[in-house]
Amino acid sequence: MAQVGANMEYQEYKWAYSIMDSSKVSACLISMLLIVYGSFRSLNMEREARERAEREREASLLGGKPPAASSSNNNVQTLNTMQALCFPLGSSVALLIMFFFFDSMQTLVAICTAIIACAALAFLLTPLCQYVAGSAGLGRGAVCGRYSAPELAAALLAAAIVAVWVLTGHWLLMDAMGMGLCVTFIALIRLPSLKVSTLLLTGLLLYDVFWVFFSSYIFTTNVMVKVATRTSRITITNYHTTNIVFCYDIYKITISIVHFTGLGDIVMPGLLLCFVLRYDAYKKATLVCQMGQVPGPRSMSSRLTYFHCSLLGYFLGLLTATVSAEVFKAAQPALLYLVPFTLLPLLTMAYVKGDLRRMWSEPFIAPNGKNSADFDV
Repeated sequence: MAQVGANMEYQEYKWAYSIMDSSKVSACLISMLLIVYGSFRSLNMEREARERAEREREASLLGGKPPAASSSNNNVQTLNTMQALCFPLGSSVALLIMFFFFDSMQTLVAICTAIIACAALAFLLTPLCQYVAGSAGLGRGAVCGRYSAPELAAALLAAAIVAVWVLTGHWLLMDAMGMGLCVTFIALIRLPSLKVSTLLLTGLLLYDVFWVFFSSYIFTTNVMVKVATRTSRITITNYHTTNIVFCYDIYKITISIVHFTGLGDIVMPGLLLCFVLRYDAYKKATLVCQMGQVPGPRSMSSRLTYFHCSLLGYFLGLLTATVSAEVFKAAQPALLYLVPFTLLPLLTMAYVKGDLRRMWSEPFIAPNGKNSADFDV
């Protein structure tokens, strides 16, 4: 009887035990770490670009020439309002193309994925190669055009990883490629204001909800799940077109009880967290410039930054999405939970602190006409 009672209790709370599965816990932790690293990488790139521009300005003035316009941030793409509005539409078109023409496009998709992942992995591995080169006493000067030795080493290492993945299709290499893509997109794509952030995330929420919950009424099947779970028939084993999976065992489980962590579920909220991290740094730098010194000790409530608030909301959104997937035993649009849990607390906190109007439109433009690059962020 005791054994039967224990089995009944396990079946009743099976969803709770499943949430603590190592694959789901690791997926949640890795997702948050990727967002944090990508956000700070973007902030550090902005600082380096400002310092480089300052050195170029000083060199130009010493040489008697007018300072040239800085091109150090050319690799960074800032989304505008129209791009934010069109992004969900473009994603829908791409999803339909994959849905109807996947069989005839899988080789092209694999090639494009390999090329993009190679560049993303090189971006991810460059700091590691720079650290190793610095420890070995090697310089960071350009050795091939404008590329330094650490950058070339990172590119070669990334190409080797992608080549092994193409030949073996190993899940660990696929995860490494996905991590590189997440960090690269978060670091190189920036949202200029809270208005653009809200438009982008709201549009993607509607996109996610429609294609997961309502596409079956039009196409007689769940388009999002169908595309996300299709397996390539080429030599790359276990190749999924849109989602990153952090555990090999997940391939052995049916789709009805799997919670997927898609690349978009990391990158899109990550862009918002990168924006609020930059705003936190900009606000602190502006305060230092106005006061002429670093602010003194603050209360616990004032120490809670917008980045902390959004990161906590992202964690709660991931937790809610995982619980929903286990309870309903069906695929869930993660952005349905991630967007409200990250965006609504941020909007509320900005309103309470009086920053909402400033963050909503051009928050990095100071009243004197300077932008964020002129401040020590």
